[in-house]
Amino acid sequence: RICFSGLLGLLLVLNAEARVGDSSQLEFCNETEQCLLFDLICKNSVYEVRHYDSVKWVTTNYTTFSMEFMMVPAFWKLYKYITGENEASQNIPMTAPVLMGIPEKSILRMDVFTMSFLLPAEYQMDPPKPTNDDVYIQETPAMNVYVIDYDSYMNTLSDSKYSKKLSKALDSAKVQYRKGSHFAAGYDSPKPKKKRHCEVWYVVEGDPVCDPNTGESKVKSACL
Repeated sequence: RICFSGLLGLLLVLNAEARVGDSSQLEFCNETEQCLLFDLICKNSVYEVRHYDSVKWVTTNYTTFSMEFMMVPAFWKLYKYITGENEASQNIPMTAPVLMGIPEKSILRMDVFTMSFLLPAEYQMDPPKPTNDDVYIQETPAMNVYVIDYDSYMNTLSDSKYSKKLSKALDSAKVQYRKGSHFAAGYDSPKPKKKRHCEVWYVVEGDPVCDPNTGESKVKSACL
């Protein structure tokens, strides 16, 4: 019984490390040692479909009009967590992407935005608890997502432009996806950089559609 529980624990650790791992496995993730890894299901000229395993993040919420108002204060709350503002007083390595939950709403209406830092593989099993009540540990379930990427700075205009481009392609293909909000993923620090990498994600509902022209769900699997 002891051997079995030890083996199970080892398998769980290996699984966590396999999905949060070496950034060299992703060509666009090169500023941190660890990144969120995924299985590429398929891609076309507009978007790609990925599978992500369940992973843990440290997250904070911010009620405001747009992402510009929340990015700096939310970032610093999370940064303080990874630099010792946790019950273990541990310094935790930065990872990528930084993930934001973006409500789709009128610019004149306030709503709840989220920002999350991905926890490194070694903290996935048992992350230290935050000492700030505005910060919490969140576990996202395993999910498939439709993804479109772009190479400019992330802001309301760029995020809106590419979320609309992706949603238009999905709606044209009569694809089922979670509407009303999306994720914005950033892989780069704010410092100047020739080529940046940002993404918009919509969560897949039902079977993922890979070919927007035929509606087919052809699978092309690749572990990344």
